[in-house]
Amino acid sequence: MKIREMPAWEMPREKLLRYGKENLSTAELLAILLRTGNRHRSAIDLAYELLAMDSRGLRYIAECTPEELASINGVGKVKACQILAAIELGRRIAASPLEKNAVIKSSGDIADIFMEKLRYEKKEHFFCVMMNAKGEIIEEREVSIGDLNSSQVHPREVFAGAVRRSAGCVAFVHNHPSGSPTPSQDDIDSTKRLVEAGRLLGIPVLDHIIIGDGTYASMKAEGLL
Repeated sequence: MKIREMPAWEMPREKLLRYGKENLSTAELLAILLRTGNRHRSAIDLAYELLAMDSRGLRYIAECTPEELASINGVGKVKACQILAAIELGRRIAASPLEKNAVIKSSGDIADIFMEKLRYEKKEHFFCVMMNAKGEIIEEREVSIGDLNSSQVHPREVFAGAVRRSAGCVAFVHNHPSGSPTPSQDDIDSTKRLVEAGRLLGIPVLDHIIIGDGTYASMKAEGLL
């Protein structure tokens, strides 16, 4: 059935207007971006075909190039660019920083800041989050980018910014491209070295958060600090 043949209240755009965007399926949201199908398939049909390209669904689409999406008959480069632009906007909204001087009250607050920013990265990114005595973030500094398996960090590089900004404390964040946030032995050893360096500098390390795929691990909560 083509979208124009649907009852008005079942058409994706009308459904969004009537019930809100949160009540649409992923395929219906994609169909709104596609706008039209082709002679043989509706926009909804094309949306389902896009989602069926890989078992990862929307996550796979987000990693595609415009040319890969355009390979689906009826999509084309214009529609492919519209889809990828919408996905990128969603990522940027999710990864946008908290309001200025946001107060960190728990490890979960830190994980929330970095989850969408890091969960899909294919390399390890190591951040030092600097806070003042009130727990307000004064800077988020990317210290290193590693390969697919490790991110090498040195105490001198990690604490240089914290010393310059007179940080009252710091927390560390890095991602695991594998999707599992379980700390490796390298994570544990390097964190202990950084905690000791912070103790000598008078800049306590509050936690080391490891970001996985939609989940995270707190080394403090696990008793590994």
